[in-house]
Amino acid sequence: MGLLDRLEKNKDLQDNNGTERENEEVTRFLANKDRIHDSVIEEINSKNQAEPDGAFVRETIEEQTEKFGASLSATEKKKIVSDIYNDIMGYGPLEELLQDPKVSEIMVNGYDKVFIEQKGRLVLTDLKFRDNAHLLNVIDRIVSSIGRHIDEASPMVDARLADGSRVNAVIPPISLVGPVLTIRRFSKTPITYNQLIEWGSISPKMVSFLQACVAGKLNIVVAGGTGSGKTTLLNVLSSFISEDERIVTIEDAAELQLQQTHLVTLESRPSNLEGKGQVSIRDLVKNALRMRPDRIIVGEVRSGEALDMLQAMNTGHDGSLTTTHANSPRDTFSRLETMVLMSGMELPIIAIRDQISSAIDIVVQQSRLRDGTRKVVNITEVTGMEGDIISAQDIFRYETTGELDNNGKFKGAFRATGVRPKCVEKIIQNGVPVYDEWFR
Repeated sequence: MGLLDRLEKNKDLQDNNGTERENEEVTRFLANKDRIHDSVIEEINSKNQAEPDGAFVRETIEEQTEKFGASLSATEKKKIVSDIYNDIMGYGPLEELLQDPKVSEIMVNGYDKVFIEQKGRLVLTDLKFRDNAHLLNVIDRIVSSIGRHIDEASPMVDARLADGSRVNAVIPPISLVGPVLTIRRFSKTPITYNQLIEWGSISPKMVSFLQACVAGKLNIVVAGGTGSGKTTLLNVLSSFISEDERIVTIEDAAELQLQQTHLVTLESRPSNLEGKGQVSIRDLVKNALRMRPDRIIVGEVRSGEALDMLQAMNTGHDGSLTTTHANSPRDTFSRLETMVLMSGMELPIIAIRDQISSAIDIVVQQSRLRDGTRKVVNITEVTGMEGDIISAQDIFRYETTGELDNNGKFKGAFRATGVRPKCVEKIIQNGVPVYDEWFR
């Protein structure tokens, strides 16, 4: 064996020894943590603390850590106290992720795989739950805090944390990988249009045009895929509504962060364990029409409520806003057709398309690109009908070469198509100035 071969083999042995030592340290730490955790639970139970307060729990954990953790370093003790406290009083391993403002989404695929989204990228963390029972306990704590229930009979649930984060949970037997938990987080301070410009999600001219569209009471649909930033953009567009208008927002789980004073927020409600008490988005849209709204904002249309939304837009409720899942402006029209048919109304396709073309003025297409960035890739005007087809024209679009820059992001630019939209006249009639330079 040559010298280089012997050196390489020796390096491999050192690497393996280092890994083994690291594994032994982790095993030792977890064993200590489990022993301390069990002793804390026993101590709490012995004091008949059915609902212990946070101060008592933390004091008990610190006492038991000192008692059973003599071999631990100060850093390890601090970590154990934090972990056990979060297990008992909070959401376990999720707590540190929920405290990190850079984490935009948390995805738990079984107890031992916790992914996060940071800066548009998915990352597998080294965080784990003890087992599936531990994860189930955290899920139950989340949903029960808002009066919801999850078990084998009702294995799926949508919920909302106190900070506004959206939670979806799926448990066996529906999930074959163990309990699955998805938490979509939202910034505590609403994202502004200046931030979107700074991040390269939209251009200043596009923002100016959309601001005029909202102030000029055009009906706007924000379309895009899951996680593309539709709700964020809807929040930004909503911020352009003036303070003297009455706004009614309708959502499955309240995510919008409007700052206006005259705001009514409505949230749908699922049926209870007896299958009663459901209040659907469609029920809320119908009711909102009786509340004298100046603007109706529906967080997302995904079913028969699309018909009620279109009818509202067509009957004097100009300036309404909503989002929907669609991959392109043309796909948005097809999706809306399908959703109207889901309402149970037997309408001919031509009548549905006529309803869509007369109700919607602008489709804003949001997309999450493969490089992790979120962009407004199209701003499209609905111009009417040509025969039995809805006609539309792009006002702005994002164009990319597909090449990557030094930061791993796509090279591209926002372009005006040069078309002066027909809806400009409606905007001007509502007292909002429009500048031709936007469209050059």
